[in-house]
Amino acid sequence: MFDLETLISAVIWILAILLSLAVHEYAHAKYADWAGDPTPRSQGRVTLNPIAHLDPLGTILIIFMAFSGYGIGWGKPVPVNPGYFRSPRRDWVLCAFWGPLSNIILAVIFAIPLRLMLASGERLPDSVFVDFTLSMVLANIGLAIFNMIPLHPLDGSKVLSGVFPDIYDRRYWGFQMVYGPIILFGSILILPLIGLPNPLRFILLPAREFLVDLLLGI
Repeated sequence: MFDLETLISAVIWILAILLSLAVHEYAHAKYADWAGDPTPRSQGRVTLNPIAHLDPLGTILIIFMAFSGYGIGWGKPVPVNPGYFRSPRRDWVLCAFWGPLSNIILAVIFAIPLRLMLASGERLPDSVFVDFTLSMVLANIGLAIFNMIPLHPLDGSKVLSGVFPDIYDRRYWGFQMVYGPIILFGSILILPLIGLPNPLRFILLPAREFLVDLLLGI
């Protein structure tokens, strides 16, 4: 049985993740729309309504993760057609980058009241507001760092393609489409289940700690 405090913490975390994912996907859709691609708007994705960005399985796994502390969840990817982009190379990379960047912006916004409270020298008060604000900071930092991993289907794979002469290089995307998901989900889900460490943690955790310390000083 879960006690009330655990239930409240789980609900706060679920709301923080869902709102952060909605902003993340909206940022992709808004940039693609601005860059000339009508696809996201025709699919109803240029909106901050979280319902428009929920993936059924991804949402279920987010809820499971909130209660278990283990797992992974995701939002519904925004469909884009780079053939409509005014500047295909620039817009392909920036459309991908705006998702993680929107999460960093959100993390900064929600870190401001916490930083002001901490500047007083007092401990953060025990309240739902503080818990939600802190959850928003941590959730958005986590989403930004995670999505910048350069493995398909994450945004980082598209951003990384910007360093190649041809962002649609067949060899690069051939590798990403086949091995990116295997490496990603194998590292996150399979290795821990068989008692081996997730190698991505050696990158994600230091980056997360650095940004938390930078924004909150804790």
